[in-house]
Amino acid sequence: MMPRLVPRWPVWLFCWRAACVQGASVRQRMWAGPSRIPGLGGLRGVWGTGPLVRRGSSSASSRAPEVTLTPERYPVRRLPFSVVSEDDLAALEHIVPGRVITDPEELEAPNVDWLRMVRGSSKVLLRPRTTQEVAHILRYCHERNLAVNPQGGNTGMVGGSTPVFDEIIVSTALMNQVLSFHDVSGVLVCQAGCVLEALSQYVEERGFVMPLDLGAKGSCHIGGNVATNAGGLRFLRYGSLRGTVLGLEVVLANGTVLNCLTSLRKDNTGYDLKQLFIGSEGTLGVITAVSILCPPKPSAVNVAFLGCPGFAEVLQTFRTCRAMLGEILSAFEFMDAECMKLVRLHLGLSCPVQESPFYVLVETAGSGPGHDAEKLDRFLEQVLDSGLVTDGTLGSDERRIKMLWALRERITEALSCDGYVYKYDLSLPLDRLYDLVGDLRARLGPSAKRVVGYGHLGDGNLHLNVTAETFSASLLGTLEPYVYEWTAGQRGSVSAEHGLGFRKKDVLGYSKPPEALQLMRQLKALLDPKGILNPYKTLPTHI
Repeated sequence: MMPRLVPRWPVWLFCWRAACVQGASVRQRMWAGPSRIPGLGGLRGVWGTGPLVRRGSSSASSRAPEVTLTPERYPVRRLPFSVVSEDDLAALEHIVPGRVITDPEELEAPNVDWLRMVRGSSKVLLRPRTTQEVAHILRYCHERNLAVNPQGGNTGMVGGSTPVFDEIIVSTALMNQVLSFHDVSGVLVCQAGCVLEALSQYVEERGFVMPLDLGAKGSCHIGGNVATNAGGLRFLRYGSLRGTVLGLEVVLANGTVLNCLTSLRKDNTGYDLKQLFIGSEGTLGVITAVSILCPPKPSAVNVAFLGCPGFAEVLQTFRTCRAMLGEILSAFEFMDAECMKLVRLHLGLSCPVQESPFYVLVETAGSGPGHDAEKLDRFLEQVLDSGLVTDGTLGSDERRIKMLWALRERITEALSCDGYVYKYDLSLPLDRLYDLVGDLRARLGPSAKRVVGYGHLGDGNLHLNVTAETFSASLLGTLEPYVYEWTAGQRGSVSAEHGLGFRKKDVLGYSKPPEALQLMRQLKALLDPKGILNPYKTLPTHI
């Protein structure tokens, strides 16, 4: 019997919610500093402790300010869907007995995105365990014209997994079974509600790794990862989910089960239908199971955290990195000095190298510790001697690797403690990747508290974030559509990996031509003619 993978929220998220939202003072564990790179001088800075307290917070007993209802903040009107009746509740109870949630307190969390920027008013949450239960739910909702909001771990950045109005929430949380795993091919088949971190642990115990890794891995569901085509920290090494997902099981809007759950790596028969649902954000069907190819677990992993004097040096370091590390390079991340200030200020972490305008995290993963260490040493010697890197530190054991990765992975957490965050997830040409950050700092001046840039340099993904004390319509007006116009001018994408959801749906036209938008609408109308699946998301309100 295959195991059931129980979801768990990461400890840092509880700490963040307690400290940044409710004002509690939470102290972190003291972490020992990482090892120094030979020849780089002493280690600058130590890993410290510090309270996770949001500026202006009061006490642990204070309640978080209520999130404004989405229709009150954004110009959106409810479409003519039916309203859930007592008869509907009775019918749904018959489909998922004991798993129809109507308690307002239990519905508070799934009605709000984890960034606390949008809030719906759903009165019903359903917790199916099987594909057939999902099919019965959608068949009933289709007949009754009831809108449905599929929801996994609710960790999205663009409001794609929370209701806008009173849509019925269909949670995949109880669909957390591993269905099969082949220990030769590395093909994993599982239900959509499996938590990414639990799957990672499961396959690692069998000598493999998941092909994606995210900061929200402790709570995000694999079905949601696929539905948003999540990128993450391993994209440089293993590529997009469009390549590693081998098959899907999807329930369509009318309750039809589309079983394309193949485990074959090669299947050149007809249209590749699974690609329609990868990245569709639950608007074309509800993903209920996933077949995914897991690569072998590397036996040697190293992480170098480096300081660079400028962004030009960051780019040259990446170029040198690819040339010298080759097949063992698994991640190349960058962050600016403002990001480091944030994790120090709000999370009590300290910089493990001397202060620099930019920082780079390089991860290698291979099968030969000696071979990998030799290549890494040559690379580090080259970038130090050439002045591309001014200081650095190296981690090769699991504890130190996690400590170094925390500086990069916890930036989002630190930003959320800094105030209201305007988030942009952009794909840009590498040579222009950081230009927009400096441009915005000059454009916004004192109207913004902070403008920061970080991201996955290895795949041209900039996470641009602007913080302010509170939401400001005038600041938003200065940012948008300027950010999207600037991105379009570079032939970039307005969404690299977060998707469009509710908050970015109307900017799709900056990255796709009108003909593409029209075809997307036709596909939506074909697969969901009543528009009940995740309405108000992904596609623009008007073309």
